[in-house]
Amino acid sequence: MRLDDIWLRYARGAPWVLQGVTAAIGPGETVVVAGRNGAGKSTLLQLIAGVLRADRGRVTERPRVVGWVPERFPLGVPGTVAAYLSAMGAIRGLAAPARAAAVDGWVERLGLGAFRDTPLGDLSKGTAQKVGLAQALLTPPELLILDEPWEGLDVATRDIVPEIVLEVAAAGGAVLISDHRGETARLPGATQWTVIDGRVTTAAAADQPRYVIEIEAAGDEVPAVVARLRADGLTIARVRQESTP
Repeated sequence: MRLDDIWLRYARGAPWVLQGVTAAIGPGETVVVAGRNGAGKSTLLQLIAGVLRADRGRVTERPRVVGWVPERFPLGVPGTVAAYLSAMGAIRGLAAPARAAAVDGWVERLGLGAFRDTPLGDLSKGTAQKVGLAQALLTPPELLILDEPWEGLDVATRDIVPEIVLEVAAAGGAVLISDHRGETARLPGATQWTVIDGRVTTAAAADQPRYVIEIEAAGDEVPAVVARLRADGLTIARVRQESTP
């Protein structure tokens, strides 16, 4: 999928939110989208998902099956968890038996069994986030877009998200994921796009030398340190735990 010289703003005469963005993501590739709050990360992900349209430029080669998980589950969606997921499976073209199997599988994996018959409006933020993740995965996505997917999740489900990302990529799907918590430290091999004032940097210039800097941090500080470094446009080569004597 390619973005060619994308410009986007929310109203005529308003400031540009995305400016001259050119980037590409291929099958099996995982991209971490980094940047400070207000830089344009969510707007970029919505554009890639097809939720927003560019004012200028072109989006080409968008995969047919796109799984989109916004930062917040939409308010006012009617029905129960099971009914909603079944309806989303039908929209994705799944026949009844395959739809039921997909719903059951993701309900079980994401720990939603106790909420099958709960109205969506009664869910906590974290549980609603699980439902949003489940609907995006009912059919194997060729492009999976996750906007702050760890927000509000319990510890067990936070551990599942990197597994899902790796599974989608291993199956040939492309994954874009934003995160301000530092959880993407679990995806050290991912490519990084950095959004700064609506512009996207995808790699250092070819003629610039690259350096590896080792940083030591206490265990509970690692997520915040990784998030700050990525927001500043740095790439995390790896995160390792030092063995204790």
